[in-house]
Amino acid sequence: MELTERQHEYWRRNLKITAVLMAIWFVVTYVVGFFARELSFNFFGWPFAFWVGAQGALVVYVVIIGYYAYHMNRLDIEYGVEEGEEE
Repeated sequence: MELTERQHEYWRRNLKITAVLMAIWFVVTYVVGFFARELSFNFFGWPFAFWVGAQGALVVYVVIIGYYAYHMNRLDIEYGVEEGEEE
């Protein structure tokens, strides 16, 4: 089955947003966590390294998931592949 140019464009846009969000996930998970010990200041009364490991990363993960769902719903509507009620 050959895919149309519109389907290829949809898939490219899907991969682009996935790559960007995965890059953000990588930075939050590994880069910030790796350098957090060297950041020796308090953040909301806790050492920053503790806050990043215990709370900050989780908040970013939830935001990433929410943004992905929102963005993909909009993209699905734009390309006419949204989920809907079937008759």
